[in-house]
This record gives sequence, C-alpha cells and structure tokens, in this order.
Amino acid sequence: MSKKAVYQKEKEKLTEIFKDVEESKRKLVEGLIEDACFLKSENYDLKVILVEIGMVNIHPKNKQLQKPVEAARQYLKNVNSYAVIIKTLNSVLSKNILEDDDDLDEFV
Repeated sequence: MSKKAVYQKEKEKLTEIFKDVEESKRKLVEGLIEDACFLKSENYDLKVILVEIGMVNIHPKNKQLQKPVEAARQYLKNVNSYAVIIKTLNSVLSKNILEDDDDLDEFV
C-alpha cells in the first residue's frame, strides 16, 4: 500500500466517524484529522523500513554495544503524537455524544 493510500484510508475513516458531529466542531478538528492522517501515513513507511532493519542496531562483535535507529526514534515520536491527536478527537466525540444525550433527557 502506498503512503498516499494509507493517508486516504485514514481520512475516510475519520471523516466517517465525525460525520454526525456538529459542523462547527468538525471544522474545529479538521486540522487534527489532517495531522492524524499524515502521521499514520508517515508511520506506515517507517514501519515498513523498521520491519526490515529493526529498531536497534547491535554491534556484530560486541552485543553489548547497541545504537537506536533514527527511523525508530521518529516512529515512536509519531506514535505518541498520533495517540494524543486521537485522544483529543475522541474527547470531541465523547462531548458530542453527551450533549446529544442531554437533549434527549430534557425532552423526556
């Protein structure tokens, strides 16, 4: 799968999840959705590389000597950033669901 395809798949997934969210909130999180898609696609490429080379280079003669791979560092940074974005997006969804429930309670 290409990086562009991963980006598009994530975009479709998040757009579908946010389709019922109030338009003003959807506009508010548009940038976060774009960032989540970008990070997901970047990590796809990094993960392909890391599967091949591993996350740590180990010295062939002295197994005690190890050196982290730069791609692994970036992958972990991206994963953490992606997790924060998804957590933020989820909180917007949770608030939207709670507000919908409140309206129903007032009606009943």
